[in-house]
Amino acid sequence: MTHSAVDPRAVAPVAIGFEPADPAFVADPYPVYRRLRDDHPVLWNPATNQWLISRHADVNRLLRDRRLGRTYLHQATHAEMARPEPPAWHAPFHELNDAGMLDMEPPDHTRLRRLVLRAFTPRTVEAMRRRIQGIVDGLIDGFDGAGEVDLIADFVEPLPVTVIAELLDVPEADRHLLRPWSADFCLMYELDPPDASARKAVQASLEFGAYLRELLAERRRRPGDDLISALAGVVDGGDTLTETELIGTCVLLLNAGHEASVNGAGNAWWTLFRHPEALARLRADPSLLSSALEELLRFDTPLSLFERWVLEPIEVEGVAIPRGGEVALLFGSANRDQAAFERPDELDLARDPNAYLSFGAGIHYCLGAPLARLEIEVAFGTLLRRIPRLELVEPPRWKPTFVLRGLQALRVRV
Repeated sequence: MTHSAVDPRAVAPVAIGFEPADPAFVADPYPVYRRLRDDHPVLWNPATNQWLISRHADVNRLLRDRRLGRTYLHQATHAEMARPEPPAWHAPFHELNDAGMLDMEPPDHTRLRRLVLRAFTPRTVEAMRRRIQGIVDGLIDGFDGAGEVDLIADFVEPLPVTVIAELLDVPEADRHLLRPWSADFCLMYELDPPDASARKAVQASLEFGAYLRELLAERRRRPGDDLISALAGVVDGGDTLTETELIGTCVLLLNAGHEASVNGAGNAWWTLFRHPEALARLRADPSLLSSALEELLRFDTPLSLFERWVLEPIEVEGVAIPRGGEVALLFGSANRDQAAFERPDELDLARDPNAYLSFGAGIHYCLGAPLARLEIEVAFGTLLRRIPRLELVEPPRWKPTFVLRGLQALRVRV
């Protein structure tokens, strides 16, 4: 076993540049990640009371290790884990968030994922291809005569929002509500969110939850050909989804579809604009598209880290981490690990194998990965074909968030 060369508590992450609130770090965290992997593969972060884990092998292993969990509440109270109770006013957020499978552990997670997969099948996803193509073509038609557009606001963002809204059959007049709710809800996922962000997340939870409950009641009265109706009707061995689980699942789909998909596609375009030779190669050879998209998701990761609670004592790189500890698994670092990828800081559109971790691993592997891949494949393939001279107008600015890491805007000439 490789032992950490330095006491994992002797160096503060901020001293080597790990500063999630610093725009310069958010814009390019990769040199700091390299220093973490090389010298501090397990490092205590007193700012968040977490262990930072930066190497691919460790992140990959811990994602699959059942001694860790997304929650500990199936085993222990906050007090038993020496953790503070969340403020009472956070309750509306936790009611929705904790009812989604992402923050559940077996046996609840196993039951819920099985039920959801009965409604959200590969066939359901593939059946969306023609509709996704229609949405993409409509968005590109809307560029006509514009000269310049914001690729995020005018193309990357509306696609997954529209797809999920159509899957759930959210009335068109209400769809403008979804993106702000999702953005505010996800503020709670940042490291130590300030009160102002938490209050936005709680308010979004109240409004989002009330809206979906109303929609669910209507679908129970008049079931339709949509995912909410399908989820409401799923029965497997006598098991069904509770109302709160169904609503939590819809919130999870919307949040993942909005935040992760938008950031993944936006970061990918920005990567291509910074690598014009790769962009030219992709335009010349569309058969590269599938492997190129996997590589783009590796190269500039939209989800910087994923947290896990330590349910039983573990050891990582010779460092003992006790029960009740929290690990921050640095996906962005793992995806650039020189031990796992040849020339990891180079963009190789034909990279094979490519064991990147952007969709996670283990029982919490992203349920929506097939849909996300389908959307990005149709969107990129169509845009490359229909607007072959697409070019960047100005360098973008990053959003002031680190865990869900993406661009504010991406201005392009069409």
